[in-house]
Amino acid sequence: MIVRSINDLVPVEWGNGTSHRLLTEADGMGFTVCETLVRKGTTSALQYRRHLEACYCTGGSGEIVTVSGDRYKITEGTIYALDKNDAHYLIASDYEDLRLISVFSPALRGDEKHTLSPDGFSQY
Repeated sequence: MIVRSINDLVPVEWGNGTSHRLLTEADGMGFTVCETLVRKGTTSALQYRRHLEACYCTGGSGEIVTVSGDRYKITEGTIYALDKNDAHYLIASDYEDLRLISVFSPALRGDEKHTLSPDGFSQY
């Protein structure tokens, strides 16, 4: 059995926020669970080529924008799933941080960080 508290973890600074990696590859579960904070007013160009990701919003607001320009509002109680390794823009609102529970499959090592730049989508 695995029992741990977010208070016992050092968050990973991933680029435009922090991620508490609650379960990682070392736990042997085959998936990762993270508590993710996206700082207000930020836009992150992201794509996971080796992982599928689902995110459930637990607080704040923002939106997901696809490369084709489709926009989806994210508010508390909303889930989105990147089921095709979708490149996307994750945008936190200008007035509040966005809080997400993120699940990755397969599991992350736990030390991954994004390299955010205007030149392309950060990948890992």
